This record gives sequence, structure tokens and C-alpha cells, in this order.
Amino acid sequence: MYTAAGIVLAGGKSTRMGTNKALLPLGQESMLATVVTALRPLFPKIIVVTNTPELYQDLKVRLVPDVIPNLGPLSGFHAGLLASPYWHNFIVACDMPFLAPDFIKYLLEQAPGYDVVVPRRGEYLQPLHAVYSRGCLKAIEDCLAGGNYQAFAFYPRVKVRYVDVDRLAGCSDPEKIFFNINTPADLARARRMLHEKDLLP
Repeated sequence: MYTAAGIVLAGGKSTRMGTNKALLPLGQESMLATVVTALRPLFPKIIVVTNTPELYQDLKVRLVPDVIPNLGPLSGFHAGLLASPYWHNFIVACDMPFLAPDFIKYLLEQAPGYDVVVPRRGEYLQPLHAVYSRGCLKAIEDCLAGGNYQAFAFYPRVKVRYVDVDRLAGCSDPEKIFFNINTPADLARARRMLHEKDLLP
């Protein structure tokens, strides 16, 4: 286990899905439970940020609400980091179920001396699958107070390490790792991907 917490954001409105996607079944578990199960062997503390904690009592994780609600993922970063007892934390969205433990380990290994370790593919960042330190809290609070709610709005105010995924031999399937489920079509594709994985020898 790493000296860090695993933080899962489960507070999205799921507007494109039409229902709470965290609860949708994916394999034998819900989408959120699939992510939590993947993180359990890696972290001594799992925190789920949600404004509907009554829906997830069975997960046996720490459930925390947004402190500054309704401002998107940045609110979730803030609540999760505030609740964490650890300096570094891996934060991921609940709709990214194909996590790769070796890649998470690699990101955490790059964290000493940095506040953010974020994967990058070309010009695109993956801020909802990244490592953050509690040193980000003041910068996040300033962005929230100033009305800048982009997930990476605070990056210029902290020390960021960008991990260029396409140059990493160890990140064999970034399309799968960063696949996130927003629509019913995405969910159907994820279920096919999961089925194919289960059929592998």
C-alpha cells in the first residue's frame, strides 16, 4: 500500500446518462464499487466525495460531501483533499473503471517534490486521473472563490509534473485507462470491454 489516499469523485450530475451513473451495474458491481474495489489494495484510506452519501453506505469507505458544493470536480478535489490524512492523494472520477495499478504506482512515484502529477496525451490532460497534494488546497480555494471552476484552473499556482503517456512503455493501453463513461453508448462499450477482459486466458 502507498502512503496516500485514494479519492473517488462521485458527485457529477450524470446529465448525459440520464441517471446516476455511479450506481449503474458494470460486471458484478456498480460503476463506483468497481473503482473502489480496484483502489482498495493500493491505499490504506479510500474517500468517496458525494453529496448523496446515503446511496453508498454499503461501500464501507469514508463518504464526504462537498464543502463548497455545486462547482464541479474542483469542489470534489477540495473536499477530498480536506478529508485526507495524507499529503499525496490519487484522485479519480467514478466513471473511469479501467484502472491500471502499475500506472497509478508510477504516478505516485513521480509525486515527491510536486503538488500535481497529471497524465498528458498530446495537448490533453487527464486531471480526473491524477495525483494531488494537500498543498493544492489554497490554490483550489482561490479558484473556487474567484469563479474559475475548471478542473485544472489552479495548476499555474502549484508545482505540476506532466507525464507524457504516449512516451511511457509501461502505459500499454491509455485508451482503456482513461476511458470514461458519460453516455449509454459509453456504458455499453465498457461492458463489452469488461466482458472481453473476462474472456482472456
